[in-house]
Amino acid sequence: MSRRRVVVTGMGMLSPLGTDVPGSWQGILAGRSGIGLIEHTDLSAYSTRFGGSVKGFNVEEYLSVKEARKLDLFIQYGLAAGFQAVRNAGLEVTDANRERIGVAMGSGIGGLTNIEETSRTLHDSGPRRISPFFVPGSIINMISGFLSIHLGAQGPNYAIATACTTGTHCIGMAARNIMYDEADVMIAGGAEMAACGLGMGGFGASRALSTRNDEPTRASRPWDKGRDGFVLSDGAGALVLEELEHAKARGATIYAELIGFGTSGDAYHMTS
Repeated sequence: MSRRRVVVTGMGMLSPLGTDVPGSWQGILAGRSGIGLIEHTDLSAYSTRFGGSVKGFNVEEYLSVKEARKLDLFIQYGLAAGFQAVRNAGLEVTDANRERIGVAMGSGIGGLTNIEETSRTLHDSGPRRISPFFVPGSIINMISGFLSIHLGAQGPNYAIATACTTGTHCIGMAARNIMYDEADVMIAGGAEMAACGLGMGGFGASRALSTRNDEPTRASRPWDKGRDGFVLSDGAGALVLEELEHAKARGATIYAELIGFGTSGDAYHMTS
């Protein structure tokens, strides 16, 4: 049997440069940096006080305020990117195709903001004040879960959590779902919202973050001999992956072809 070919037919993105693909792309072309001092929480006592924050995000473009209130921002970001990608692909989920459309959206660390805030609630007010939506509003698989519910997609549905490679793994494994004829379409990618007190404190304690607070736009320099850590940033990205003939049959715009994917580990160090 010949291998089924996988193409990209939709894209969605939220980044420190913009709340969609065009805005983020224009920022890249203009040479702008989205890295700066973090303003949404007080980091004055932290060794690192900068990162990449999503600005101008209006969740009401994607979810009701009532539903959004139950969800950590990383889930909101992931859903927004997923909805953008589906819209960009011109994909319609119907009774005829819903079982062949799946979702693979992950996160490296999940709902840190929600965990941080709920820990305060537990400490200050006791367990009875914890929201019943705390767990489903914080765990990593719920981007895929909520996206499938909203779209009615009943194909493969899962999340991968492999730190900084999460999105790449989700895209690669989703492509394999299509190659192995387990789905015709997969919405795949990842989301993160870790630039909160707990995230900045945790990564700072492990000395993983750059401390160039006086020049945040020049702090990310992974191959430089003067490098001193990475820069934490928030956002989300999603692709619609589709079997080539399926995409052609519905007249979809094809942006690229994903021709291969591999994964391995170096069995070396917990953070290297």
